[in-house]
Amino acid sequence: DEVIGSSSCTRLGRQEIDGEIIEDRADALWTRATIEAARVPAAPPLTRIVIGIDPPGSARPGADACGIIAAGIAEDGRIYVLEDGSVQGLAPQGWAMKAVALYRRLKADAVVAEVNQGGDMVRSVLAQVDPALPLRTVHATRGKWLRAEPVAMLYAQGKVRHVDPPMPALEDEMADFGLDGLSSGRSPDRLDALVWAVAALTFAARGKPRIRGL
Repeated sequence: DEVIGSSSCTRLGRQEIDGEIIEDRADALWTRATIEAARVPAAPPLTRIVIGIDPPGSARPGADACGIIAAGIAEDGRIYVLEDGSVQGLAPQGWAMKAVALYRRLKADAVVAEVNQGGDMVRSVLAQVDPALPLRTVHATRGKWLRAEPVAMLYAQGKVRHVDPPMPALEDEMADFGLDGLSSGRSPDRLDALVWAVAALTFAARGKPRIRGL
């Protein structure tokens, strides 16, 4: 039953088992084929793990989700996307608790959070949950497409992998993310958190590595 459930989250499974019609967006930065090719059953030992957070501007009904994505890097430099812990409709204390719980469960090294919307609030609410949390804040100074493009290139080069089980909500945002910076007409919150996590592991300075398995 577990195998069937996992398979039904892939593009093929969703079309054959659930009857969904899933097509590629013409201007998408990622294709479904690229995402499917990145899928692996497990991650190898990782030298560093980070949690990327894209905080929402509001907790009101219909507001953006809080993107929370865990990713790690192996000794060979390959990135492994471990889990989509994104949540929607929670007050800041709620999503902060979810992010810190994921950080602790995976024994991550750092949390990377965008602070364009309410920077002091983001720092404060995470510190309230865990005062010792190793937090790195980032500011979005370029558009979503420009930020995501180098990460999409890593996927095309086979340098990023998605660890099973599939993450359909994240992968749908990726496959429907176009030049307008939107996914299905909405802000791609999971994708933003993914970009921050991958960028922190590859394009930013890293601390002393330590090997761990999952």
